[in-house]
Amino acid sequence: MTIHRTPFRLVAAIAAGTTAALVMAGCSSGGTASTSSSKPVDGGSLTYAIANDPISLNPSGTGAGNDTFAITRQLVDSLLWQDPSDGSLKPWLATKYSANADATAFTFDLRSGVTFSDGTAFDATAVKDTFDDIVAAGASSTAAASFSGYEKTKVIDDDTVEVDFTTPNAAFPNATASVGLGIVAPETTETKFDDRADGKAVIGTGPFTLTSYTKNTSTVLTKRKDYDWGPAERSNTGAAHLSKVTFQVVPEASVRTGSLESGQLDAISSVQPSDVDTLTAQYDLVTRANPGQVFGLTFNQERPIVSDLVVRKAIAQSVDATAVRDTSLNDLFKVGTSVLGSTTPGYTDASDALPAYDPKAAAAALDDAGWKEGSDGIRSKDGTKLQLKLIWITNFGPNQTSLELIQQELGKVGVGLTLESGTVPQYLANLTSGDWDLSWDNNSRADGDVLRSKFSSTGAQSIGASDKTLDALFTKELSQSSAEDRSATFADIQDRIASQVDFVPVHELTSIIAPATDVHGIAFGADTRLDQLTGAWKDAS
Repeated sequence: MTIHRTPFRLVAAIAAGTTAALVMAGCSSGGTASTSSSKPVDGGSLTYAIANDPISLNPSGTGAGNDTFAITRQLVDSLLWQDPSDGSLKPWLATKYSANADATAFTFDLRSGVTFSDGTAFDATAVKDTFDDIVAAGASSTAAASFSGYEKTKVIDDDTVEVDFTTPNAAFPNATASVGLGIVAPETTETKFDDRADGKAVIGTGPFTLTSYTKNTSTVLTKRKDYDWGPAERSNTGAAHLSKVTFQVVPEASVRTGSLESGQLDAISSVQPSDVDTLTAQYDLVTRANPGQVFGLTFNQERPIVSDLVVRKAIAQSVDATAVRDTSLNDLFKVGTSVLGSTTPGYTDASDALPAYDPKAAAAALDDAGWKEGSDGIRSKDGTKLQLKLIWITNFGPNQTSLELIQQELGKVGVGLTLESGTVPQYLANLTSGDWDLSWDNNSRADGDVLRSKFSSTGAQSIGASDKTLDALFTKELSQSSAEDRSATFADIQDRIASQVDFVPVHELTSIIAPATDVHGIAFGADTRLDQLTGAWKDAS
């Protein structure tokens, strides 16, 4: 992709018909970073900074989100590849796939000549074992939610596999493009699921292999010289140009930026909005808006206070999303207009169904519902204070600024908000405990079905709402093989979540990578996570 150094440039959205986003000068959207007129150079090492320890190198395990996927994506390939340019599914380890009429059976024709890094042949049995392994892991696997209604995987022959479900699961083909459903070798699935976190037993067909993992320090990968089966649409379908990649854990954003500028790092992830202007003047940034659930407020409707629609609506009316975005971020980050980000296939603007910003109306509604303001400014009703606990993760710098402003906005209408921060493991523990009223989070995935695990009553991370209308809509989208039909249903889902105020959208997430001036070809995948680094290279030294 050519870099156009104009004051502003348009970035194509992932889904047909979505609105293009305006991105700052010197930034490249979606695919690659800075490019060069010279040919790619083979060899060299890349040191790439991430903010968090990956926690687990098991592709389908529970890790630290995007930083984990950045690494595991290099180790494993998927059956299908999702094209970042339009969200369509393309061949990868599977040359093609088909579905039956009611989306309960999916047949994949597999590519021949593929091997795992230990020399074992990739075949239908490996696909079956990988999928059965994820299902057996249950809640221990972040990928298990993709197997709703799973019955079995059948080996038709060495190059053909059929995946059967007892209920429709039209989201499954899209899920097979994700890192979590990356195919692993028999030696991996024969290793106890909980014993794979250090990556020693993780063997994939990907373009890199694990050399070492030192917790909270670094993960070192080495290229596979025999790799030759990347997606046809990639700039390089064969072995990586780079000989070695080191993912260095650098928690402090300022340290990542300073280390890039001093030449100690070749690329940094999780660039903070406050550093964008400085870095744009020196480097060609790689930026892409994340699909999936945007950053916002999720309500734990198992808790009595926020199970009340009146309270949820008042909270939504008290949050000025534009002010939050303008205070803590910049124009690279769009104000949320739906629970889904605008680069998600099936996104629709749900602003009309969302309660509009109106703190006076919020205060009046709380008064009418019996929530009376006390001497400390916090409302109470029947002896219960309107004091809520919000949990959040410290891995994105602007989170604190955003939440402190939201805390102030809610305080003005008499809603008290206690902010409980933590690292990714701490946040996950808090989430599991159920001892919270609101959470501040996002979830990147290039499919509207990402909402099902949280907003359906049977989801793995259900918010506790019992909404038969919403449940029926999720059942409907799972039965629709047509992308157009699913998009229409996702529009209804977004409107329903907005009207019931199950979620208050605040801003979309934009991922930003800064590569050094001698680094080229770093790209985001359709999920706006680091894609495989087969096309990345460095100028000859």
